[in-house]
Amino acid sequence: MQIAVVIPALDEVDRIQDAIESARAPDVEIVVVDGGSRDGTPEKARAGGARVVESVRGRARQLAAGAAATSAEALLFLHADTRLPAGWAPAVAGALADPRVAGGAFGFRFEREEEGRGPGPWLRFVEWGVGVRLALARLPYGDQALFVRRAALDAMGGVPQAPIMEDLDLVRGIRAAGRLAILPLAVRTSARRYRARGPARIGFRNAVALVAWYLGIDRERVASWYHR
Repeated sequence: MQIAVVIPALDEVDRIQDAIESARAPDVEIVVVDGGSRDGTPEKARAGGARVVESVRGRARQLAAGAAATSAEALLFLHADTRLPAGWAPAVAGALADPRVAGGAFGFRFEREEEGRGPGPWLRFVEWGVGVRLALARLPYGDQALFVRRAALDAMGGVPQAPIMEDLDLVRGIRAAGRLAILPLAVRTSARRYRARGPARIGFRNAVALVAWYLGIDRERVASWYHR
């Protein structure tokens, strides 16, 4: 099965090459969708061997542009500050070998920082919370490298277009098309947002946004809470 990794990016010059390297695997196409970077991200991505597609800013729109730029049978959506684990491609192909599986995601861990500092107690608590969410609700987020069959994505009308929480809409579409696989491998995501804004604050906002998503509150209104 041909897999394309789609990486939306905006001013990620310091991280894009590591994301590309983590996604590199035999017969895997890597597409970076740039939303108007001014720091040299597109040039760095091309130098790293990725195909670069230009798009208007906005994660959902960038993901849709990336999906449209490739004809691969399966798509994996990777955040620019997230790293795929070794063996990810065979794991995805193995999950999708079951025709009942429409898509899936990985486990979640924070990456160690360059100075060797690992996640502290608060970030470990966030990791634990993600595990609980997966166990109880089987609801992965976009920073867990969601993947989906092309046929399932087409059935839901393409990447759901919303100003925020498009990843949850995508998960709902995957579930409507078939089974959602949670792989035992874990991606590693940068803790930069949590360190900059505080794990407790981000965790609270994410919880409020999740409740708003379940209740169907206007997405533009929810996005305004995030200043997006």
